[in-house]
Amino acid sequence: MALNRIAQLIVVILLIATFNFVLVRAAPGDPAQVMAGQSGASDPKLLEDLRREYGLDKPYAVQLASYLGRVLTLDLGYSYRQRRPVVDLVLERLPATLLLTVTAFCLALLIGTTLGALAGLAAGTVLDTVFTVLSLVLYATPVFWLGLMLVLIFSVTLGWLPPFGYETINVKLSPVERALDVAKHMIMPVTSLAAIYLAIYARLMRSSIIEVAQQDFIKTARAKGLSGPSIVVGHMLRNALVPVVTVAGMQAGALVGGAVVIETVFAWPGLGRLTFDALLQRDYPVLLGIFLILSIVVIVLNLLTDLIYKLIDPRMTTGAA
Repeated sequence: MALNRIAQLIVVILLIATFNFVLVRAAPGDPAQVMAGQSGASDPKLLEDLRREYGLDKPYAVQLASYLGRVLTLDLGYSYRQRRPVVDLVLERLPATLLLTVTAFCLALLIGTTLGALAGLAAGTVLDTVFTVLSLVLYATPVFWLGLMLVLIFSVTLGWLPPFGYETINVKLSPVERALDVAKHMIMPVTSLAAIYLAIYARLMRSSIIEVAQQDFIKTARAKGLSGPSIVVGHMLRNALVPVVTVAGMQAGALVGGAVVIETVFAWPGLGRLTFDALLQRDYPVLLGIFLILSIVVIVLNLLTDLIYKLIDPRMTTGAA
């Protein structure tokens, strides 16, 4: 069974790699012309040499077959612009992106489910109305606009937080001071990225709590004389989390898409910023490498979601069962 699952994953990854290749190459623009233009030359001989050097003169099918062959050997190629292995570029930027997205995801999930549960338990009250309006406002707020407003208020006007970057440069700091400095730089990017997902989880958790509260097993628990906290913690929350986990598992990978905008707004040195720069430069190997790695991350997250299902409700079976 494990071998079958591994074989399926390999097939899925190859299909994703093929789709990414077709999608990226279908975009307008010629990497050779971009590189020649940035070097201040547009000699046809130079364009021909660049295409030959990077294999862009070969037939489309040959390029695709060559790319898939490299994927199977875990070779993501070399960057057209930076002349470095794509794997090195991705691994260099990956920690910053993971720090940003994982923190935003955990914060959104924790606060969102908490607010949603409180709103669901207090359905129809003023507290429920406040939480519902707050979640709607956060959901309707564009990520980039929220980021710019945070910079305007907390950096430009109040001067409390650093506006851009990952950490303060050209300053010697102890490990503890550096950790605090990075955390200070993270506050606004994490808040901006987490806001919309927080609203989604809050609304979903509220609806789920209200629905679960009407189930027969909750009525039975109340009839047996169980206390309110015991019913909420032992029965309601566990069942209400199932749809939230489903949506969170699907959206965890989408956080990186939002990170492209946030990393650009806050000059955060992660994969999102690298993707944006590679797109402008038509650096196909970098784009393909990032898309492939992010696709694998999404697949892994889906597998983890299946495992979490079983932890929440042992009656559920994972896809591997």
